Amino acid sequence: MTMFADLIRFEVPRLRTFSVRHLRAPPRWLLAILVAGLGFGIMLFGRAHHGAESRPAASTVALAKAEPAPSPAASSARNTAPSTPADALAMAVPTDGLKISSQSWRRGGFGSRALVTLTLRNDNDYAIGDIGLLCTFSLPDGTVVTERRPTIRDTVSPKSRKTFVRIHAGYVNITASRAKCSLQSASRM
Repeated sequence: MTMFADLIRFEVPRLRTFSVRHLRAPPRWLLAILVAGLGFGIMLFGRAHHGAESRPAASTVALAKAEPAPSPAASSARNTAPSTPADALAMAVPTDGLKISSQSWRRGGFGSRALVTLTLRNDNDYAIGDIGLLCTFSLPDGTVVTERRPTIRDTVSPKSRKTFVRIHAGYVNITASRAKCSLQSASRM
């Protein structure tokens, strides 16, 4: 019976515990290859990036040359004055009677988002909505570092003021310290 017990008995091998001493530093030649490859990748990306910056200027020139010259009939039609007051009202830009009476800004979202507070004054006889802004963010010396174009999807009643608090203007450069917003577009409601 003991012989039979010895045949059936088996032992589970003991597992070794993992420790820091089992880790070895990679060979120095492997580190040298990784550093050289990283440097080569940075040089290659830098060249591709500078090449991409020069391409749009060439295509802009080509587009400017491809535009046809305006015809004399079209230019004379543009220079004529509107014939009736209704036509003049239709051609009036809605931002003519809209003004920014006060503005301020602060940072949000770990300092990367710009939150703009504006008070708009509408002197027109009609409501204005979908107000497009151009906000420029600059350094203390006046160098512009970021431009954003937020749109206010709300209406300002005729002959009234409305304050818009903490409008998300977009993500801005962390070094920006000044902001200036101006009106770009608006829709007559």
